[in-house]
This record gives sequence, structure tokens and C-alpha cells, in this order.
Amino acid sequence: MRKLGLIAGNGKFPLIFAEQAKREGVSLVTVAHRGETPKEIEKVGDEVTWIYVGELGKIIRTFQHAGVREAVMAGGIRKVKLFSNFKPDLRGAAFLARMSSRDDDRLLRGVAEELEGEGIRVLESTLFLSEIIPAGGVLTRRAPDKRQWEDIRLGFQIAKEIGRLGIGQCVVVKNRVILAVEAAEGTDEAIRRGGSLGKGDIVVVKVSKPGQDLRFDVPAVGTETVKALREHKRAVLAVEAGKTILLEKDQLIEEANRNKIVVVGVTGDKL
Repeated sequence: MRKLGLIAGNGKFPLIFAEQAKREGVSLVTVAHRGETPKEIEKVGDEVTWIYVGELGKIIRTFQHAGVREAVMAGGIRKVKLFSNFKPDLRGAAFLARMSSRDDDRLLRGVAEELEGEGIRVLESTLFLSEIIPAGGVLTRRAPDKRQWEDIRLGFQIAKEIGRLGIGQCVVVKNRVILAVEAAEGTDEAIRRGGSLGKGDIVVVKVSKPGQDLRFDVPAVGTETVKALREHKRAVLAVEAGKTILLEKDQLIEEANRNKIVVVGVTGDKL
């Protein structure tokens, strides 16, 4: 049986990944983060070790003792955890001391390099999940109108730019006005903030970063994202096709249709 390490962050992504990995016949050795990873991970992983954010040495030791040579990172760690519930071990503290930037990409690439330096190859987090990565096109019964397509084009351009700058991957737009830019609070909170300003009829655009490393921090939306949009009439959720994970895809589309929310997959070359 193939053995795979799972570094589990927050949200439903690690649970969905773990469930699919089990269906593929993979034995999972999971490292879960206290205060971040859902407790339900214990029902899915074969071996689960709980750590505090920053215990890099413990991650490496756990995998080495279990004979893990391949690992996946699924789910993020909220940046606010760098200010609370943050207890790095000696390896983690030394790693952070060497890092000149707190940019997500650089931190995650750095962690991957630490793991690979110990013989643990980090694989793409989209492994086993091709069915929930949408292609281009309208995914719901409703489609964007002309004005909404204009907002999608603008939002795609701005979201790519904030991704390049390491700020976030999502923007909220209405009538070609940027209402909210995602930062450390996450997509759903950015939607609530932008939606309160737009008072309905908003367009939310979520994209990958330029040069996105599919091993980590892949953009993902789920049913909670649709719930954040429910109170905003005629809302649109546009995600980058081929590079965004739709968590609980069937439920997400069903919930969107029920609430007359448009969900569409888009690519830059066709906008």
C-alpha cells in the first residue's frame, strides 16, 4: 500500500483530500495543526499527530519515523496564527529566522525545501482531485449578464495583481468598482465585507497566483463561500478554470442554483 504524508491545515480541504486518498487505497500519515485542522481528520487518517503551528521539526520526525517519503500540504494556516497559538520548535524557529519574508509562497516553498532536504518529496495538493477542479464555462443554471462579465474581466486582472504581490487571491467587484480585496481574513470574510458595501449584485473573482505552485495554497471555494453570497441578490462567483478546487462541488452547485447565484469557471486568455 502506498504511504503518504498529509500536512493538514484548516477548512474542509484536508478532509476531502484524505477521504479521496483513502478511496485510492493510500495509507495516510497525517500531521494536524491545533486550532486549525478540523477534529474530524482523526476519523479519516490512519495515523494522526497533532502539532502547534511552527513545529517543523516534529513534522519531519513524524514522517521519518513512519517511513514517509512523499507528502502533500492541504489546507492553509491563517496568518493570524503567527500572533497566537504559535509555538515553533527549534527547527521551526531556526527556519523562520532564515526567512526574510512572511509571504505565503516563500514560507511554503521554504517548508517544502526543508522536507525535501530530509528526503520527503512534496507533491501537488491537487493529487486525486481532478474531478473537483472545474473547466471553463458556466456551472450553474444562470449565467453572467453583460455587466457582470465586465466586472469579471476587471476582477480577474486585479486579483492576479494582488496575487503577484502576495496579498490575496480574491476581489469583490460591482459596476467596475473594487469593493474588497482579500488579505489575511480569507475569501469568505472579504465577500461579507465587500457585500455589505455593494448591497447585492456583486461579483466575486477568485484566481490562482501568477506562477502558482500547485503543491500548496491552491485557491479553493466551498459551500461556506456560497453561504457568504446568499444574502447578496444576483451574486456571481467566478473562479479560475483548471486551477481552483471546488470543495463539495455537487453541494456547492446545488446551493448556488437554489439561491440564484451564478458560478462560472474562467481563464485569462478567454476573457
